[in-house]
Amino acid sequence: MSGTSSPEAVKKLLENMQSDLRALSLECKKKFPPVKEAAESGIIKVKTIAARNTEILAALKENSSEVVQPFLMGCGTKEPKITQLCLAAIQRLMSHEVVSETAAGNIINMLWQLMENSLEELKLLQTVLVLLTTNTVVHDEALSKAIVLCFRLHFTKDNITNNTAAATVRQVVTVVFERMVAEDERHRDIIEQPVLVQGNSNRRSVSTLKPCAKDAYMLFQDLCQLVNADAPYWLVGMTEMTRTFGLELLESVLNDFPQVFLQHQEFSFLLKERVCPLVIKLFSPNIKFRQGSSTSSSPAPVEKPYFPICMRLLRVVSVLIKQFYSLLVTECEIFLSLLVKFLDADKPQWLRAVAVESIHRFCVQPQLLRSFCQSYDMKQHSTKVFRDIVNALGSFIQSLFLVPPTGNPATSNQAGNNNLGGSVSAPANSGMVGIGGGVTLLPAFEYRGTWIPILTITVQGSAKATYLEMLDKVEPPTIPEGYAMSVAFHCLLDLVRGITSMIEGELGEVETECQTTTDEGSSPTQSTEQQDLQSTSDQMDKEIVSRAVWEEMVNACWYGLLAALSLLLDASTDEAATENILKAELTMAALCGRLGLVTSRDAFITAICKAYSVQGQSVMMISPSSESHQQVVAVGQPLAVQPQGTVMLTSKNIQCMRTLLNLAHCHGAVLGTSWQLVLATLQHLVWILGLKPSSGGALKPGRAVEGPSTVLTTAVMTDLPVISNILSRLFESSQYLDDVSLHHLINALCSLSLEAMDMAYGNNKEPSLFAVAKLLETGLVNMHRIEILWRPLTGHLLEVCQHPNSRMREWGAEALTSLIKAGLTFNHDPPLSQNQRLQLLLLNPLKEMSNINHPDIRLKQLECVLQILQSQGDSLGPGWPLVLGVMGAIRNDQGESLIRTAFQCLQLVVTDFLPTMPCTCLQIVVDVAGSFGLHNQELNISLTSIGLLWNISDYFFQRGETIEKELNKEEAAQQKQAEEKGVVLNRPFHPAPPFDCLWLCLYAKLGELCVDPRPAVRKSAGQTLFSTIGAHGTLLQHSTWHTVIWKVLFHLLDRVRESSTTADKEKIESGGGNILIHHSRDTAEKQWAETWVLTLAGVARIFNTRRYLLQPLGDFSRAWDVLLDHIQSAALSKNNEVSLAALKSFQEILQIVSPVRDSEKPETPPVVNVPVPVLIGPISGMSRPFIRTDSIGERLGRYSSSEPPLVTDELEDLNLWWAAWNTWYRIGSESTKPPITFDKLTFIPSQPFLTALIQIFPALYQHIKTGFNMDDLQKLGVILHSAISVPISSDASPFILPSYTEAVLTSLQEAVLTALDVLQKAICVGPENMQIMYPAIFDQLLAFVEFSCKPPQYGQLETKHIANAKYNQAEWVALNYVPFAERSLEVVVDLYQKTACHKAVVNEKVLQNIIKTLRVPLSLKYSCPSESTWKLAVSSLLRVLSIGLPVARQHASSGKFDSMWPELANTFEDFLFTKSIPPDNLSIQEFQRNENIDVEVVQLISNEILPYANFIPKEFVGQIMTMLNKGSIHSQSSSFTEAEIDIRLREEFSKMCFETLLQFSFSNKVTTPQEGYISRMALSVLLKRSQDVLHRYIEDERLSGKCPLPRQQVTEIIFVLKAVSTLIDSLKKTQPENVDGNTWAQVIALYPTLVECITCSSSEVCSALKEALVPFKDFMQPPASRVQNGES
Repeated sequence: MSGTSSPEAVKKLLENMQSDLRALSLECKKKFPPVKEAAESGIIKVKTIAARNTEILAALKENSSEVVQPFLMGCGTKEPKITQLCLAAIQRLMSHEVVSETAAGNIINMLWQLMENSLEELKLLQTVLVLLTTNTVVHDEALSKAIVLCFRLHFTKDNITNNTAAATVRQVVTVVFERMVAEDERHRDIIEQPVLVQGNSNRRSVSTLKPCAKDAYMLFQDLCQLVNADAPYWLVGMTEMTRTFGLELLESVLNDFPQVFLQHQEFSFLLKERVCPLVIKLFSPNIKFRQGSSTSSSPAPVEKPYFPICMRLLRVVSVLIKQFYSLLVTECEIFLSLLVKFLDADKPQWLRAVAVESIHRFCVQPQLLRSFCQSYDMKQHSTKVFRDIVNALGSFIQSLFLVPPTGNPATSNQAGNNNLGGSVSAPANSGMVGIGGGVTLLPAFEYRGTWIPILTITVQGSAKATYLEMLDKVEPPTIPEGYAMSVAFHCLLDLVRGITSMIEGELGEVETECQTTTDEGSSPTQSTEQQDLQSTSDQMDKEIVSRAVWEEMVNACWYGLLAALSLLLDASTDEAATENILKAELTMAALCGRLGLVTSRDAFITAICKAYSVQGQSVMMISPSSESHQQVVAVGQPLAVQPQGTVMLTSKNIQCMRTLLNLAHCHGAVLGTSWQLVLATLQHLVWILGLKPSSGGALKPGRAVEGPSTVLTTAVMTDLPVISNILSRLFESSQYLDDVSLHHLINALCSLSLEAMDMAYGNNKEPSLFAVAKLLETGLVNMHRIEILWRPLTGHLLEVCQHPNSRMREWGAEALTSLIKAGLTFNHDPPLSQNQRLQLLLLNPLKEMSNINHPDIRLKQLECVLQILQSQGDSLGPGWPLVLGVMGAIRNDQGESLIRTAFQCLQLVVTDFLPTMPCTCLQIVVDVAGSFGLHNQELNISLTSIGLLWNISDYFFQRGETIEKELNKEEAAQQKQAEEKGVVLNRPFHPAPPFDCLWLCLYAKLGELCVDPRPAVRKSAGQTLFSTIGAHGTLLQHSTWHTVIWKVLFHLLDRVRESSTTADKEKIESGGGNILIHHSRDTAEKQWAETWVLTLAGVARIFNTRRYLLQPLGDFSRAWDVLLDHIQSAALSKNNEVSLAALKSFQEILQIVSPVRDSEKPETPPVVNVPVPVLIGPISGMSRPFIRTDSIGERLGRYSSSEPPLVTDELEDLNLWWAAWNTWYRIGSESTKPPITFDKLTFIPSQPFLTALIQIFPALYQHIKTGFNMDDLQKLGVILHSAISVPISSDASPFILPSYTEAVLTSLQEAVLTALDVLQKAICVGPENMQIMYPAIFDQLLAFVEFSCKPPQYGQLETKHIANAKYNQAEWVALNYVPFAERSLEVVVDLYQKTACHKAVVNEKVLQNIIKTLRVPLSLKYSCPSESTWKLAVSSLLRVLSIGLPVARQHASSGKFDSMWPELANTFEDFLFTKSIPPDNLSIQEFQRNENIDVEVVQLISNEILPYANFIPKEFVGQIMTMLNKGSIHSQSSSFTEAEIDIRLREEFSKMCFETLLQFSFSNKVTTPQEGYISRMALSVLLKRSQDVLHRYIEDERLSGKCPLPRQQVTEIIFVLKAVSTLIDSLKKTQPENVDGNTWAQVIALYPTLVECITCSSSEVCSALKEALVPFKDFMQPPASRVQNGES
């Protein structure tokens, strides 16, 4: 105590003491002089001590009796003020520890007196406490006196004093025992031999104890005495005592100082001999008392249990059992049995409550429970205490439900919510909890109408009691409703928690000890010494012992626990409570499983499962008045064959589910056969919650398809992902199970699945897919040891795949395919590539699936194949035939989606995996691809499969060499095998080498597709076939081409021709769905036509490009004939498209030039251009080098090689060409021959066809010109004429015809002219004998010229003029032949220019024919269909005459042209004086231009004909003169308006005629009198007409009076006047001797008439008249000469 011994403190103490003494002396000065004196002497004493001693405190202590004395005397005065002052001073001394033992005794005696006088009681207690706690000087008698003093003060009238005294007593008792503990500590190092105490030694044997221990012993012994109501031995002077206080003190000592009792036998003895009997004795009223039993029935009145004592007894018992169990085994057995009895239903409520609180205290001490079990339950003849405790708790809980608490009826509902109308009937809304807040309920248990709230009483794992702590209550308290239940509930939970954590901890230690070794010095508390297992059998024995204890503990408690927990679980309405109960059941189940206790394990699991289905199988109608306080979270249909009604899932069920999941997840290894039960339950829950399997077998929330009765609340919806996650984790953890446990799990799942399958038979309701999904999940996580479970797993899943219920089998397939995929991608050890057996094992179920006919399964199978290809395609190796087999196993009737998926797989194979598969599989690929082409479910697939065949062929082409090598090797091996077996090797296209066979198989497949019923497929296949042969055919050996031509190509042509000719002509409405079909494809016939076209074109192209390969084959000419025959039949088919295409093909094969003899002009190479022959090196065992045979060089090489080419080549070629000509002629004559009768369906060849036909001729002619004779020309002419005559249908006309006004030729007309042009040029350069063909050509052309005015007829067919045709009717329209005729005319003129002098042309009267032909349009003039025609005719006539007339004059004598002249004269006559009337709308300019043409004709007559009159027949000349005469007098056209008349009167023309007439009439070169006669006659006619016109005019003028005359009449008179003046001018210019006298007379005779006209009113007439009169001046001469003239 350095604080009190420091110099400052000492100094302070001395000062205080002196001031205390001074104060005392002052107080007592008057009343108590002795005290005053004592005080004063005390002051001196203190000063003296302080002065003399260095150790002042020690000195003070020695003299303490004297120092204290004045104060003790002061206390004796009993004056409150003085007493207080003294007590304070004494306390100060005590706190400085300066009080000796004697002084202390004196003080205590003084205090006793004060106590007896009831003075300063609180100060007394304070002083005692200070005295006893600051030092240890007080002991033995003094101590006992001090303690008694406190006890006495405890029983005063004053409450405060009582309480303070009680507290002081407690503290003092503690101090006594603490002193003993300290004493033990001090003497601990001094090892002393304990004196053996005899078992029966009496209580006096305390001699061995040290002083403090002795005090403690005496105190404890007297406490027992006092409680037992006996006199104390040591605490002399006690007057009163209560049992309750005594028990409390006992308890506190036992609880606080257990080591004292355990270490000192004297104290142990006290425990055994005094405490235990005392407790048992005090318990007796509680044991005997029966609540409700009438007193009369028992002979003696039973003492009623007294709450304060009973409660304190129980506290003592708790401490005894907890601290001294090892000392008091037997006594504890009795206590525990008593405790169990206190739980009985007939005990008072408060008693049961405190009893259960006491039991709770043991339940949190597992080691203690274990000791109970070892000490009692495991001993043969002992009570099964542990079992009884558990069972008692169970029956206690049960009794609470069965008997509503009657102890405190008034308060029975205290803890209940105010809403609740009583403990039994719950309110209507109690089951429906507002989830988002709102109404909330107290947690509670509810069972068969009994409602017990759950109170929060303690933290788990600690037993904090309520009623055991009510030390101040005397009356039994009212126990709130549910309190006892809540404690009991916690007892159970803590019991389970304790036991399991203890046992599992020890189990864990045992297991780790099996692996680790530690040193032997392990603490004795551990159940096993940690030693190496092998080193000693000791440990094994220990473990066996431990295991026996564990098993006994579990066996003892499981049944009671299960019963109680199940009941509580059933009754629980609180989530937390439910959670705890379930957790307890789970832990127990797991523990039993670990210890291998199957029965109890299964019982707990069953309990959880049952709890799950509490409201599962039993059907509950949901209504607000439902008694359940459980929140309903889901409603669904039960999983049963015939579900009745609906099932409710409460949140409690969901909790059970979670527990089960935890159990299975964490303790799967110990479940064994219980898996079945667990899984069945989980399946049911999953079913009701509508969790559906998703990829990998995980269950995801998804609504059940059927069942409007299924409802999920939002609460459970948020939980679903969690549940589904736990479910998945549960099965993931199966990878940690050993093989046996795993098989347990798989078997359980399979049998569950079988049940589900049975349930799903015969209805298409949603099946339970739980088992299947989980089999999948289990398989996936155990992939590393898949072989051990593959067969049972896949075997079962294949069965599921065949189930009639679609959902069921869909998931079977999903599971199976997922497993296969996972198996193939898993990183096995060794890898699959080195473990082919495993690979085939994994793929086998995939093949097995092909035996299942359900399309959905097959779809899954194929999707699986697709994914396998995508991920594993490169490493399939020996699995290829199996995989390809799966694709090929799809039949046409298996639905579109199936075929589509299978096809996707195939696409993938072809695009990515051809190089990785063995070459022997290539033919399978071709077959499979071909078979997809023939599937008619989905057109696109067929088309794409054809594309694949093309890709495959490309692959063959690129990898040809390697494939060929591999195939040859394979072939050799097979050949060998076949020879050994003695059978013939059977292979399609056998003699060909295997690589060629592969090609031929491909061609054959494509050939089949070319005659598929669907047009698009045919088209695509055809294109592909020909492209393939075109591009890659060069890889084939030469001999194989023979097969290609006859077996593939011609075979195909035959089939196509047959199908086309027999195809249906019915209209197809639409192409299925919304596809519109173009009208050109709307019948089967038209669709086949397209195919025929394609095929023919393809074959022709091959003949064209591969001619050099085919010609040497030997039967080329036969093939050529067959091909021509096909072309002919196609060309003559009654289908425009086919026929036209046939001609195109014809053109194509005719463009072939025969092989080049030398390298002057090499043919252009075909499409695939390989510039140089590539020699790839001879292939082993093959005779031919692998040459690409389509290079030019090689082809040239073939012809310039050492052997000379045979001459027959040329001849053969000619034969080929003549065969072609004959075919052409047959096609032409057949197709253009007009049909005999016409109706709507009559076939008339189209223009493009005819055009193409005619266009072929020039090319063909080049090859046959040497032998082409007149007969052939005739044949040609017939065809040309017929072709040109063919009309076109009105609906095609807008596309073919130019609009009527355009002068354009159609292509057909161009072609015809071209054909003639080619001929004409050939004749031109040809030998002499060919020129006889000219006239024929002229005839042909002139026939065409006639078309301009008279279109040709086509048989009896009526054609309409294009303008009248209606497009929408099937009418035939004659073409606009005008441009054609005009072009023909131009050709004629050109040709004539070249050939006018040719003998044949002269002899055959070509010129006459030309004129004759031209006469038609010329005579029609304005009536011609086209104005251009007559204009062209005129100009042509002029040109022809300018060339022909000289020739005619040359041959005048021969008479070859005699018949021509009259024709010519008529032609002139018809043209110049046409009967046709010009159109009304003819403009003046046009008219003038037309007049100029007439003038040109007259000029020709004057230049080319009249000058040569001598060589020309007279009649002809006469006709010409008459014509000129006629032209010179103008005849008016009535249609002109006044203003135009003067222009329209063809003045120029008349003038020209006039002048020509005059020129020739008065020419000096008159050779024959006849000519002069003609001219004279002409003049007289002319003058006569002039006279008439004038007369008529004068007459009219006179009659008309003031009115002007019509315009035309005025114009006419003006013209006549002008003519007269012209005539006179001409006459004057002529030689006088050439003018006949009569003529003059007639001229002069006009004069009077002219004069008469002077009166006319028209100014124009006047001016013309003036001009006409002026020349007459020359006639004004004397009469004599005139007479003279007249005579001559």
